[in-house]
Amino acid sequence: MKTTALRDRALVRLISETHHKPPVLRGLVDSDAEAALLAEIEGQTSARLIAERDGSPALDRRELAFARRSQDLRLYGQSHINAAFTYTRPTGNRFNDGGRGAWYCAWDMLTSAQEVGFHRTRELGFIGRYEDEARYVELLADFIGDFPDLHGDAHPALDPDPGRGYPAGQRLAAALRSEGHRGLIYPSVRHPGGRCFVAFDPGIIQNVRPGASWRLIWDGTPAFTIAGI
Repeated sequence: MKTTALRDRALVRLISETHHKPPVLRGLVDSDAEAALLAEIEGQTSARLIAERDGSPALDRRELAFARRSQDLRLYGQSHINAAFTYTRPTGNRFNDGGRGAWYCAWDMLTSAQEVGFHRTRELGFIGRYEDEARYVELLADFIGDFPDLHGDAHPALDPDPGRGYPAGQRLAAALRSEGHRGLIYPSVRHPGGRCFVAFDPGIIQNVRPGASWRLIWDGTPAFTIAGI
């Protein structure tokens, strides 16, 4: 597998718009002290807050974004970075298992939209109704480093069938992490010609900031349209 040097800015991650807004609990209270109390209650069940406090079997709390800077220097995106590594599907994704998440992004919005749209289309297929509208917001981040690159490699991790591609990708990611690699470049499986990146380590995700907002619309068929907000 070849290695590629990255010095790239504004790679795009799309997240559901509701996960981008300020904490919803703040609107239920009148003071910061009361908000802190509600946050403490929320922390008893929040996977992200539990990991920030105690870590997890697959994630050392010292890896998370807050450990990189003092509390008075909290920057935008800290909770989003941590959430990417602590909220996971039980069966994982292409390059992470159910115990530890990863930060998936792409060099352009259309590639990210096709990647997230694929998963939502599958969910709609499970209920047999392709009628939906989902709002997403861009999280932009910068990356610097030398990373393994799957472009030009017919690796089984790139199989479009999740049942085959995901187990192979998870094994590959575990092997790369054991060798000290902190991320992986790979061709998009859902958007031909698209270029993707997965960060295995929260510490390499730099300068997170918000970008544009988009709607993905399903109007009776698995094919969706994309519109700006």
